[in-house]
Amino acid sequence: MSISTPLTSLLGIAHPILSAPMDVIAGARLTEAVSAAGGFGILGGGYGDKAWLTQETAKLKGVSASFGIGFITWSLAKRPELLDIALAARPRAIMLSFGDPRPFAARIKSSGALLICQVQDEAMARQALDAGADLLIAQGSEAGGHGASRTTIDIVPAIIDLVAGKVPVAAAGGIGDGRGLAAMMMLGASGVLLGTRFYASQECDGAEEAKKRICAATSGSSVRSIIFDLSRNNVWPAPFNGRCLINDQARRWMGREIELMQNVTAVAAEYAAARAAGNFDIAAVIAGEAVGLIHDIPPAAVIIDRIVTEADQLLAGRRNSSAASRA
Repeated sequence: MSISTPLTSLLGIAHPILSAPMDVIAGARLTEAVSAAGGFGILGGGYGDKAWLTQETAKLKGVSASFGIGFITWSLAKRPELLDIALAARPRAIMLSFGDPRPFAARIKSSGALLICQVQDEAMARQALDAGADLLIAQGSEAGGHGASRTTIDIVPAIIDLVAGKVPVAAAGGIGDGRGLAAMMMLGASGVLLGTRFYASQECDGAEEAKKRICAATSGSSVRSIIFDLSRNNVWPAPFNGRCLINDQARRWMGREIELMQNVTAVAAEYAAARAAGNFDIAAVIAGEAVGLIHDIPPAAVIIDRIVTEADQLLAGRRNSSAASRA
């Protein structure tokens, strides 16, 4: 079973599902598993750890299924040589998020790779199109990790209307099952990019305790704030902040962000120690609002099969209903 869209045609994949390039935890194992299952796996280049990137891209050389590599754009600007390591792995696409893609677009396109840009508003979408983006990811505020304030159901149709069919648009933010894929396709999206759902997969390199916390979380258990960035003394440029599971650290500092800024050195030291120890009462579990839909940690292939099967059934029911109403 497969669902064909302009996105699947562009990437040469069976299913319109992409895995998010989650920093470090979306390693070669998850990337290859998603791609082998007919989706499009994207390695998490993140902030740019040269040793890690070299190690993980080496594992992907010779992989038959196509894959991508993603970077935080403003961080890549500090270490542009990392793009050479990524391109040497011959990815089908490079994904850039959170910054101006134009300084890197020519190198990416001239290598033969596609350019995927994640955007959070219309201005970013126009900038990405001007850079020659082949695929846009419209990310809503429900997404785990960094993002902005527009909701998925708002930003997805807005970007689709702006693009007007020039390039495919995938949706991201709060999507964790086939209902989400079907809903986004009804809005006009060509597919979805999933982070939190693939975090809770067997192939993800995230800590097992973090995965268990995602499965145990209920709807409304995440929060978008600046607390975790302040806690690790790594504040992002506006308008981006981070969504994580609510934990003791969040409860301690919500509403006291100015006091946190005043004590950032001590708090950052405490946070770094907690992260090293795997203490997720303090360290963040980066997860989105899809956590209420996630209850297990299966292989990536099982996740994709479930989502595609459910979405196909829902979309088929919609098509049948429409056909019957016209009869």
